[in-house]
Amino acid sequence: MRVQQWLRQQPDFLKLWSGQTISQFGSGITGSALPLTAVLVLEAPPFQMGLLVAAEALPFALFGLFAGVWGDRLRRRPLMIGSDVGRAVLLVSIPVAAMLGRLQIGQLFLVAALTGVLTVLFDVAYQSFLPGLVSGERLLAANSRLAASAATAEIVTPGLAGVLVQLVSAPLTLLVDAVSFLCSAGSIALIRREAAPVRSPVRGTVVRDIAEGLTTVARHPLLRAFAGFSVTRSFFGNWIGALYALYVLHDLALGPVLLGVTVGIGGLSNLLGTFLVGPLTRRCGIGPIVLATVLAGSLTVFLIPLAHGPLLMGFGMLALCQAFDAGQPIYEVNALTLRQSITPPRLLGRVNAAMQVLEGGVGPLGAIVAGLLASQIGVRPTLFGAALGCCLSIAWLLSSPLHNLRTMPAAPVGDMGLGTRWDP
Repeated sequence: MRVQQWLRQQPDFLKLWSGQTISQFGSGITGSALPLTAVLVLEAPPFQMGLLVAAEALPFALFGLFAGVWGDRLRRRPLMIGSDVGRAVLLVSIPVAAMLGRLQIGQLFLVAALTGVLTVLFDVAYQSFLPGLVSGERLLAANSRLAASAATAEIVTPGLAGVLVQLVSAPLTLLVDAVSFLCSAGSIALIRREAAPVRSPVRGTVVRDIAEGLTTVARHPLLRAFAGFSVTRSFFGNWIGALYALYVLHDLALGPVLLGVTVGIGGLSNLLGTFLVGPLTRRCGIGPIVLATVLAGSLTVFLIPLAHGPLLMGFGMLALCQAFDAGQPIYEVNALTLRQSITPPRLLGRVNAAMQVLEGGVGPLGAIVAGLLASQIGVRPTLFGAALGCCLSIAWLLSSPLHNLRTMPAAPVGDMGLGTRWDP
């Protein structure tokens, strides 16, 4: 039976997928509507806008490791439902306060921070819950479907949010996300399969549990390679993220329209990549396809600082670089599926959280370094440095056993998850 046919016959996974898809679209709308509420309703200055972005991002760095402990100690399905309901209640408070004329910037900070905490809890729990619904090659297909939903939402929601804000106001637009979280909670509540929390033989302190998750990542050759690659790529990738718009508009003088087109090409190619994960992985093997796409994506990053000449030439080089974003989901879906397959269930929440914190924690630092460096040596040389850093990040994967891996590993054996099946 084909994997796609099998997935369609799995009601529990379809409930999770449908709920997550609706929630992704709602969250994408909030990503635009929340800052627009601050700007259009409260007339927030730039400093407060920066604080709002920080309030959304900090929970991932400060709370992520603790969320991993909870994800391993508590039942994951109720944890996801509670996180969804909590986020819905928090978001509803903003339009209610706006209608009563009592909305203040402090409430936006609080809602952004608390929503971020609940999002961390949900993400850790759902990534650890999914392997209980599907496994093996089917887990790869399930993750690729979830990634496709996220990529589609990323493309569609900015424009949709703008339309809704124009029609009903920014605060009322947040009700869409609140409803989406309730739909997600309802879908998860309908899942029949329930697993008890996977408890350690000896329950330690929170600090000890966190250390165990980090140690697992550090000791396992594949997890360590994924962590090192993600941290390095996130650091240098944020150099590009921080400077890309400035470079395109000022150095290349392409204008806002072509800037938007290049970003749109990246979004569409990312979506295309989610549909190529399964076929390419089955045809080429996990290790070869991951290494090939990562290498290709890293080399094409050099097209950004190399872009020059007539307008169409510069635009074409940027568009070609963005087209290789199709390789990003091929890496991410395979890396997540491998992590879920080789990590012992009792450690999965903490390992997922550790990966998120390590990758997300260096992102803001990378953006700051990029700004400081560009002010000293210029934007284009800094982007060359970012491209070189992205290429160097591949060393983590090349020095791991990944190149020998052809098929999805069998279930982990032992706490280190070293009982994997290597098919050279």
